[in-house]
Amino acid sequence: MFFTRKGKLKKEFDDKLVRLMKETKEDYHNAKVLEELVDDYNLDIIAQRKALEGIHFYLFKEARIRRVIIK
Repeated sequence: MFFTRKGKLKKEFDDKLVRLMKETKEDYHNAKVLEELVDDYNLDIIAQRKALEGIHFYLFKEARIRRVIIK
């Protein structure tokens, strides 16, 4: 009776986490490709890739802690 919304909220936020993980994966992949295509050494591109990499792997860590199943 008291915890009927718990499962519904968990599913909703797990879906949001999976969607965010997929978006950051695309952004991270694009940043990696961009870094490989640039001829000169550009610190802004490297910093952007490192930031996106940190965000991407943090979300995976969070999903593992919350035991989210990605379909």
